Amino acid sequence: MLAEQTGKDHTALEEISSESRNDPFGVLISTILSQRTRDENTRKAYAALSEVYGRADALAEGDLKRIEQLIRPAGFYRAKARKIREVAGIISRDYKGKVPENIEELLRLPGVGRKTANCVLVYGFGIPAIPVDTHVHRISNRIGLVETRSPEQTETKLREIVDRRYWLNLNELFVKFGQEICRPIGPRCAICDLKATCKYYNEVVSRTGS
Repeated sequence: MLAEQTGKDHTALEEISSESRNDPFGVLISTILSQRTRDENTRKAYAALSEVYGRADALAEGDLKRIEQLIRPAGFYRAKARKIREVAGIISRDYKGKVPENIEELLRLPGVGRKTANCVLVYGFGIPAIPVDTHVHRISNRIGLVETRSPEQTETKLREIVDRRYWLNLNELFVKFGQEICRPIGPRCAICDLKATCKYYNEVVSRTGS
């Protein structure tokens, strides 16, 4: 079964192509395609797919073999083809072609976990939510903002401590910060503005002098 893999070689922001931004269905399909693959492959697969099957009803009725070939760059293309066609069918049939705007209904869709659902809310609808990808989970724990073991726990804690008005921008801020400053390996602590209060800097870097 194809399951959502939060933090597997990609981030919520990067896996969503520019073409699918502000398009809830595009964000949903892009994020499902991104599971267990690289960002550039997701973008190639989505671009090819959307050119042929741009709407939920078209994808729901699409030829499975054709869909598989279109999304082949994304990997696991047979399982993903079945999944996205199934999701498209549900949206076309049960929601009249419109992606639901609340997380409870999004989570009922096959292959949709909390990160995917939150991506749809933030990047598709502009509704405040917190998509927790590898950067958000890692950095939140590294700097001591939370102490959690799973992305789901991180989301819960961040919802408690971060003012709702910042939720829409939180994922994008963490992604850029994680790419430019708080990198997984070799974080650039010397130029980081957060080092005075950072748990990692104070407990590891400053003590070792590295």
